[in-house]
Formats: sequence, C-alpha cells, structure tokens
Amino acid sequence: MMKSILKPLLLTLCCFTGAAHAASDKPNIIFILADDLGYGDVHCLNPERCKIATPQMDQLAAQGMVFTDAHSSSSVCTPTRYGILTGRYNWRSRLQNGVLYGFDQPLIPPDRLTVAGFLKTQDYRTAAIGKWHLGLGLPTTHGKTTRGQRATNVDWKGRISGGPVELGFDYYYGISASLDMPPYIYIENDRFVGECTTTKAFHRKGPAHADFEAVDVLPEIGRQSVEYIQQQNADEPFFMYIALTSPHTPIAPSDDWKGNSELGVYGDFVMQTDAVIGEIVSAVDASGLAENTMIVVTSDNGCSAKPSKAKELEQQGHYSSAEFRGYKSDLWDGGHRVPFIVRWPAKVDPGSVSDQTICLTDLIATSAELAGSKLPETAGEDSVSFAPALKGEPMDSSRKGVIHHSIGGKFAYRQGKWKLLLATGSGGWTKEKMPAGTVAQLYDMTADPGEQNNLYNSHPEVAQRLLAQLQSDVKRGRSTDGPELSNDVPVKLKMSGLSKKGK
Repeated sequence: MMKSILKPLLLTLCCFTGAAHAASDKPNIIFILADDLGYGDVHCLNPERCKIATPQMDQLAAQGMVFTDAHSSSSVCTPTRYGILTGRYNWRSRLQNGVLYGFDQPLIPPDRLTVAGFLKTQDYRTAAIGKWHLGLGLPTTHGKTTRGQRATNVDWKGRISGGPVELGFDYYYGISASLDMPPYIYIENDRFVGECTTTKAFHRKGPAHADFEAVDVLPEIGRQSVEYIQQQNADEPFFMYIALTSPHTPIAPSDDWKGNSELGVYGDFVMQTDAVIGEIVSAVDASGLAENTMIVVTSDNGCSAKPSKAKELEQQGHYSSAEFRGYKSDLWDGGHRVPFIVRWPAKVDPGSVSDQTICLTDLIATSAELAGSKLPETAGEDSVSFAPALKGEPMDSSRKGVIHHSIGGKFAYRQGKWKLLLATGSGGWTKEKMPAGTVAQLYDMTADPGEQNNLYNSHPEVAQRLLAQLQSDVKRGRSTDGPELSNDVPVKLKMSGLSKKGK
C-alpha cells in the first residue's frame, strides 16, 4: 500500500523537478534598448574620445562581452524596433522610409510572429516596458481612425488594439511613441492610465494627461522594470523588452542629474540613462537570478546630431559617433553602428570582445537557439543567431551580408570588410559635400572605418557583386536560407546613378 502511494508521489516530484530544471536551462533574457545613444557615448567603447562617464555600462561590459560591429537594421526609431521584434527588415513592410507617430496605426500585423510571441510558446513570461513606437489601434469616439498629432477623437476609456499584448507580451507599460510625440499619457496593457484632459508640447503639441511630464518618464521606466524583475522567480523563464526614451528628445534629465557631465544636458541625460540601466542590472543581481540571465544593452540607432549638439560636443572632445562617420538617419556607420553589450555570467566570459558583424534583427533567432528550439520558416526572415559568438565561436550564418537602411529609404550592403552605399551622400540628414561625379560609395571598413576613401570607381567588380547580393536578398523576401517569401509591398532600390552601370 505504501509503495502505491509513494510511486505516484515520486513521479510527481520527478516531473516537478524536471520541469524546474527545464525552466532553469532556458536563460532569462532582458533586452534594454536605449534611444539615440551613439556608439561613442559609452565610455568603454570610445575611451579616448568619450567625455561622458558611463560607469554602469562600463561595468556591464567588464562582466560580459562587447560586440564592436553591431548594427541597428535602420538608422531611425520605428524601423529598428520592427526589426528587433520580428527579425525582419522594416522595408519589407509598408514602412519604406521615415517613422511612425503616436497616433499611427499598427505596423506589425497580429499574425506576424514576434520574439515575445515565440518565447511564449517556449513557456516564457514576457513583458515590454517603455517606448512602443510601432503604431497602435487607438479607440475613437466615432469609429474613425485617429489622424494627425492633435487628434481629438480618441476615446481615453476605450480599449487599445494592435499593441504589445496582442503581439506576444503578457504585460506592457509605457508610452505610444517617442517622448516628443503625443499623446502624452501612459498605457498599461491595452488601456490608457487615466485620460488626456489638457494639451502639452514636448517639442510637438498634443493631448496630454495633466500629470504627465517628460522628465519623469525615464525614471518611471526604470521603476516599472525593477518591479517586474522583483516579481520573477527561478521556476519560469522570462523575457523583458525594455525600451528607454533616452537620450532622445526632449533631452530632459532630472534636476539631480543636471550639470553632472560638464558637457550640457545631453551629457547629463546620457549619464542618467546609464544610471537607470544600472538600476535594472542591480535588480537582477538582487533577485538571485543573475547567473542565468542574459542582459543586452544596445541602441536603436546612432546619436541624433542636432538635438545633442554633436558638433559642439566634438569641440569639447566628445565624439558620439566615435571614429565613425555620420549620425542618426544616415547610411554611414555613425547612423547605425550601435553599442551592444551582453552579460550572461553562466555562459559569457567577463571582459570578452567579439568583432563579428551582427544586426538587431538577430534577437529572435538567438532567442530561439537559447530556448532550444527553432523558428518557423516563415518567421525571422532576416535573423541569424549570435549565440555561437557568445562562446567565442564563429556564427553559423546563411545570411551573406547585412542590409543598412536610412530614414530616406536609401540602402547599403555590408559583407565582410566591404560596404556598398546606394547613395551619393549620407542618405539621411547629414549634409556633407561629396566629390563631383559621385554616384555611389564603396568602402573597405577594415582599412577605413571612417568611410573617407570611396573605392567605388576603383573596385567596380566588388560593387556589382554586393549589388547583386542585395538585389537577391530583397527579391527573395528574406536574407537567410529558406523558402522564398513575399515582401508586403514592392521594394525599389533607390540607386542614384548606380543603376546606370548595369546589374
């Protein structure tokens, strides 16, 4: 009789232990995305020409791995966020250039698999905290969609559709778009937190909650993130996508951070951003979950030159783009080469460095490998796992190269040391005089990371090879191995004079 009782009990205990063990084998994943943080704004990445103290990110790098050749999939906000969550380049969607705004409709359809949706199938808890900026189906008072930055037909008590909780996230807390885009109000899951009863302008004028202030948002994202981490346990893996609102405009450091950098408010805001990242990391350490938690800190694109007053900072010896040319919006590397720091004590050696080329679209494929699973062939079309690089091993990539994209819809293609730009200039906001007769640009990024010596005329065979591969990646609907897929809309390569050279 005792055996018959013990047997099912032992089986139950074994199953429970096995389930707990299986959960512990899957790492927690925390992806922290800064907003407009330049590669050179992190001191340990740019020690000679960074004049801003970033002790928290520096410590994280010392405890983990730095990727020196990591790129956002676009040089501006919304497109990069689309790529991070879907593993697919944004220009395969309807968003061919520019960004969305706070009242715009959802960019990611409900049937598109996101990294959060995939990890939910692998028994992860999932949360998004911070800036969304991928469009939302905001409820309206008369059934028509919202239009413009001062929309007056929003039903503040209604349910929001097409947002994070319909795209794989169990929980969401944040704001609809950038901190300078109305509506200025917090959202929790699929509801507004209160109502917009007034109008404010944090660069752009629009509906606002009476208590909403730009200066409070970054600390609030930090608090919400810490609280969520404190609720987790070792029995169930979790994924967090934390999208900070800084140091994007409005550049609004808290009073206790003003003057700390001696470089003006931009330097102060970068320092506060670093501190909030430190608070999140400290919460992980205090939770007892640090050993098997992979923390990634990166940025959605490079530093935005005008609001940061980048040229004035450079006169003071601080270079937000480090040795790279250009800034946010551009095809030059200053627009999309981003900080990328990974700490995972159980797997990643402290103080390690990888020079392998990766893209922020690679999160979903990496997450799948770390969870011990595979993506469907129709998802993550432009995503490659960087998990091998975390162990110091070469990445097993079927992707021939990485595609860069500017705010103006211009393309560039990076393969090994070579980079081809289908543009006569930056492709973005940076205005620099180019030599007469420039039709395209080709750079050797090993010998010339600052993109100063255009080799297009002297190496036409390289340019044509890269162009052919880019055209193939666009046409096939994917840049990785697998069945051909379709882009959502026709994609045109804006090649300036390069098309005259033939294909």
